[in-house]
Amino acid sequence: MNDSLERLRIASHRKSRSSAPLWFIFCGVLILTAGIAFYAMPRVSDSDRSGAKSGAREVSKPAEIATSGRMNSEAIAPKEKSQLDGATNRVEGKGILLTVSGYIVARERIEISPRFMGVVKWIGVRKGDSVTNGQVVVVLDDTEYQARLAENEGLLAVAKVAVDRAIMDLRRTTDLVERQVEMQKVLDDSRLNLRSAEAHVQQIQGTRQTIETWLNWCVIRSPVNGVVLEKLVDPNELVTPQTFGGGRGPSTSLIAVADLKDLQVEIDINESDLAKVSLGQKCVLFPQAYAHKRYDGVVTEIAPEANRQKGTLQIKIQIMSPDRFLTPELSATVEFSKP
Repeated sequence: MNDSLERLRIASHRKSRSSAPLWFIFCGVLILTAGIAFYAMPRVSDSDRSGAKSGAREVSKPAEIATSGRMNSEAIAPKEKSQLDGATNRVEGKGILLTVSGYIVARERIEISPRFMGVVKWIGVRKGDSVTNGQVVVVLDDTEYQARLAENEGLLAVAKVAVDRAIMDLRRTTDLVERQVEMQKVLDDSRLNLRSAEAHVQQIQGTRQTIETWLNWCVIRSPVNGVVLEKLVDPNELVTPQTFGGGRGPSTSLIAVADLKDLQVEIDINESDLAKVSLGQKCVLFPQAYAHKRYDGVVTEIAPEANRQKGTLQIKIQIMSPDRFLTPELSATVEFSKP
């Protein structure tokens, strides 16, 4: 038994193992790592070795642009071009304090209405026509008032005859009183009769002036120089100065007129932006229909009351030099400049 164990035991000189292979492995790993690090380091010549010539062109192109003082959009990468465009927009918008959209309106829109109920006899304008101050635009039927005028002329003639009779009676009475044939009371009555006849003539003449006024109202004229925005009635149509309710009653307006040389832009701004706007502030307007057009404006009106539901306040900007391109109710963009 002991002999068997002795044969199985390993001698001490055979237990130790040589460390030379471990050193070879460690040195090989170090050499491999150093080689990988060497080739991984970036170099100027890497693009030439890899064949990436485009990178060199992109780097050298801005230098050529700086030398020539001219930039070719085709030589700039899309990303670089978008960045340049954004920078340009920021430079252009540097002095803009607020940008708001609104609508062009006439400062004064006038809807011409009749003074009394009548029938349209003639209308001499169409939508878009230019009118001048005092120009006849509508004529109402005046048959009734012509008849009243004729009746008044007859009454006036009768009243004048009564005045003449009263004058003759006064002369006779005066002669009789002087000869003491009649009493003083008769003379006083004759004088009163003459004054009454004269007062009656004045009354009829006043009625005549009223009828002539009604006849003048039948001829409706434009109160301003401007353009007809709407034609609201046609010949033989009944019109009235007030509505009777409902949607099928007579029209209360004849035409709508506005001066297109006196235009404004009406906008609603948020109450959070109200501190950026003030009366007299200058701004620039761009109509949406003609984006290349530019008009100067100035803030002329700030509403004294805000809209609670919308949380906005109405602002009006007077257009300084409007032209034929600007039309009421077109939309426009307003840029408020910094003071």
